Amino acid sequence: MRGYFKGLGPNLVGVIPARSINFYTYGNGKKLFTELNHGKETPGVHLISAATAGIVTSTATNPIWVVKTRLQLQQPVGPSSSSTAVAARRYKNSLDCTLHILKEEGIRGLYKGMSASYLGVAEGTIQWMTYEHLKKKWIAPHHHSQNGIGGKSVEGWIGNIGAAAVAKLVAACITYPHEVIRTRLRQPAEANGVRKYTGLVQCLKLVAKEEGVGALYGGMTAHLMRVVPNAAIMFFCYEAILYTFGDQQKMNHVS
Repeated sequence: MRGYFKGLGPNLVGVIPARSINFYTYGNGKKLFTELNHGKETPGVHLISAATAGIVTSTATNPIWVVKTRLQLQQPVGPSSSSTAVAARRYKNSLDCTLHILKEEGIRGLYKGMSASYLGVAEGTIQWMTYEHLKKKWIAPHHHSQNGIGGKSVEGWIGNIGAAAVAKLVAACITYPHEVIRTRLRQPAEANGVRKYTGLVQCLKLVAKEEGVGALYGGMTAHLMRVVPNAAIMFFCYEAILYTFGDQQKMNHVS
């Protein structure tokens, strides 16, 4: 059963800073680029803001995801007996894995798969742009009500959740192959020290050649089952906090 929870620690540690950095950078970037665009919030502003947020987030958190991937993919070393194999895992925990990578591969080892991570910025960009577009279409002015959360009616919040879920679904389906490539690039070297995947293009060609194009979409169903509900809940919380604190600030300003 422990095998299903490999890498849970760094995943939990990574999600909080990654989401915080992404939302913070996007929100403030949107304000900045809107001001530079003479106060007009356009799809171009959303595009630049989302791309900036994606690049900053990927650069800051890539080491966390490298450690998570190594912990998930590590194989037992030594004798094949189950009790010995568990005790002989190469990495004891996240810290031990990080120290091993730094010792054996240097600081560059923590940035394996960075090229694929930057390619994945397209997913966040598509997601934010789609979300902003759907949010404006699905949340009409009459959806605002004093009886809702943060001054917005139940219908308005349903529109928010739906927009977030659809935006993530569209973005994930379009850009999913980068998830596969990124995971392959973060794999540890083989026993002889040779790395099977050495770069973005090389990995893409090799996977397609050995396993077929369909391999680039392996595990997509499970991925969508995880990320779509996750995005819907996350964006709901984000909007609820913005509306709640935004309304409170307005009331304090008026009083």
